[in-house]
Amino acid sequence: MLELRGIRKAFPGVVANDDVSLSIKHSEIHALLGENGAGKSTLVKIIYGVLRPDQGDLLWQGKPVDLAGPSAARDLGIGMVFQHFSLFEALSVAENIELALPSKGEGGFDRAELPDRISEVSAQYGLPLDPRRTVLDLSVGERQRIEIVRCLLQDPKLLIMDEPTSVLTPQEVGRLFETLRRLASEGCAILYISHKLQEIRDLCETATILRGGKVVATCDPRQQSVQSLANMMIGETPLKPERPAGRVLEKSNRLEVRGLSLPAQKAFGTALKDISFSVRGGEVLGLAGVAGNGQPELMTALIGEVLTYPEAVRIDGQPVGRLGPRRRREAGACFVPEERNGHATAPDMPLADNGLLSADRRMGLTRGGWILSRARDRFAGEVIQRFSVKASGIGAAAKSLSGGNLQKFSVGREIAQNPGVLVINQPTWGVDAGSAAAIQEAILALAAEGAAVVVISQDLDELFAIADRIAVMSEGKLSRPKPIGEVTIEEIGLLMGGIQGEKTGATV
Repeated sequence: MLELRGIRKAFPGVVANDDVSLSIKHSEIHALLGENGAGKSTLVKIIYGVLRPDQGDLLWQGKPVDLAGPSAARDLGIGMVFQHFSLFEALSVAENIELALPSKGEGGFDRAELPDRISEVSAQYGLPLDPRRTVLDLSVGERQRIEIVRCLLQDPKLLIMDEPTSVLTPQEVGRLFETLRRLASEGCAILYISHKLQEIRDLCETATILRGGKVVATCDPRQQSVQSLANMMIGETPLKPERPAGRVLEKSNRLEVRGLSLPAQKAFGTALKDISFSVRGGEVLGLAGVAGNGQPELMTALIGEVLTYPEAVRIDGQPVGRLGPRRRREAGACFVPEERNGHATAPDMPLADNGLLSADRRMGLTRGGWILSRARDRFAGEVIQRFSVKASGIGAAAKSLSGGNLQKFSVGREIAQNPGVLVINQPTWGVDAGSAAAIQEAILALAAEGAAVVVISQDLDELFAIADRIAVMSEGKLSRPKPIGEVTIEEIGLLMGGIQGEKTGATV
């Protein structure tokens, strides 16, 4: 169906794709693997017409094509689910989907019928969406559903999926895989990008592996182990997160949340209902939940972007419920929100200034209102080096980094401040296996030094790897945290899907 021959694409200071060739057959589910910065995103943007190659050829069903833009790719039958969403926040779900569809006279949907069709398709594939909701009010996971449903409505011949399961429960992943297999059986080819290597083995029949912008291997992932795939990606055995020996939990709570209730802050938002938990020094508390169940609202309340009554949040015994983000940082807390491009970082600002945004006082980067440029630059450089961020330097704009590298910078900036309390949402979203393990080890090391850590994640494997206790968010409520050893991934997955413990035998 699609063949790439000798694709090359260079940007200032880096060759993203270097003589890349691959072919995707009809009805094939084909994986594209590589660590962050390997060139995957650049390659799929070329296939989708977002970028044009400097050299090389694209053949569609045996004929050379020159894709002038995404609309030309869609006309051929190519659909794409981006890792960084291509949505207009001020428009509704239905309006965003309509923009990518042909008009009724060209085989598209009638505007009046589109909301019903969206509801039908989203329900059919287990990706619930309300067509009337404004994108601005949606969580990251719900925005991802829009991208998937929008592609499915176009009846694609080739579907490109970039990290589609990062915010899904195990049960939802299973339903998505059923959908993808059905699409493949109907003749649709799928190019699938994921850092979850077991997913690749379960779903894909061919894998092309990139390293440093070049193809280093093509294989049948079903015949490989997770370890061998990881080795091909990074050229060495990746790290596995290990809990530091001798870690002792402190007796006192460093973070306490008591009876936190908040009305929905925007239309279709989720109200928080009597949320209570505590985290001791040295402890990692994992909060699981399907996107849209109150995680962003809880995060903004913990950061201080939405204020509560004073005693609702305490940091090291100090009531901070009425204090904003800066005062909470002064009290010893750091935060990593889930949306790295726009919330955690300012996309157009260089990395040096993005480091300054949250670390100015804690790291002594300013004095008397003046920026200490040497200290600022040194701090950003240390984060880049410690967390292996692939960037052209501290002057690189945040938006110029790949998703995984920007995530590493955002997480590293906060951990490098050595906070007493760290709250982090989706710490390894879009990060390759080796980098994910490094981030998880850094979180565990911070906890071992006495910090209290809260990790909000839809990745249950991640939570079971690093958390001491786990709780589930559902419809704005938080279950009672329980030790990791007393629950299973399947039980937590069912609770995330809205099935309560008394129905499953799981008590959380």
